[in-house]
Amino acid sequence: MNGQPMAQPVQWSERRSPQFEPALRALTTVVLPIGSTEQHGPHLPVQVDTLLASEVAQRAAARTDPRAPMLVLPPLWVSLAEHHMRMAGTLTLDVPTMHAFIRCVVLSLQRQGYRRVLLLNGHGGNIAALSTIADQLAIETAMPVVAATYWLVAGDAFAPILQAQSGLLHACEAETSMLMHLRPDLVNLAAAGPIAARPSGFLEPAGTHRWRQIAHWSCDGIVGVPQQASAAKGERLLGAAVDALLACLAAPSFWSEDPPP
Repeated sequence: MNGQPMAQPVQWSERRSPQFEPALRALTTVVLPIGSTEQHGPHLPVQVDTLLASEVAQRAAARTDPRAPMLVLPPLWVSLAEHHMRMAGTLTLDVPTMHAFIRCVVLSLQRQGYRRVLLLNGHGGNIAALSTIADQLAIETAMPVVAATYWLVAGDAFAPILQAQSGLLHACEAETSMLMHLRPDLVNLAAAGPIAARPSGFLEPAGTHRWRQIAHWSCDGIVGVPQQASAAKGERLLGAAVDALLACLAAPSFWSEDPPP
């Protein structure tokens, strides 16, 4: 024992009720990691998005100033994955259900005295819906509710780490690398097969949107080049994601509240 107070757990679920300090609640950033349960090709588990969003959140929280701490909620582990439903292992919500769940969490936090909520997204299929949900909850609660997708926040830092892609895709070089670093026991890279040309229509033409099944992009659930993955890249990618997220949160204007009308 060195006489220093013990650090409080950064995971919400590990705290006892007296450890939620009332004096710090207004300055605490509460993070809801939002993942998905969906196919990730033949070589990765269905929990990839949930695991990665949670890991980025926990690493960021561990580095946060205790005078303005970050608390990480248990993740939302199923979200909007309808486009993967033809492939085994996928579960999905609809938008109203996801909105209702997140709304109840945010309103609970507000009643407890928290003023800063970060919806940290780990699944591309959630991006559009989360922007709308964050907007509506910010209006309803009159407090900052922010949606952030970790690999987009870190996009500039991800690009030079990757060899075969310019950014994170799906069951790809980036996601496979991060899983190889975190949970190599869950990766069967040989099952991804040899490098093969895949459809390039992952995005519609600029300014347009059309919903499509994953089969539009890939016959095996992979979009990208997992064969170029490595655990070393995964470590660098996770570090870059945390650095970028913390830099974003540290901006003086990030949590400033709008003046009253």
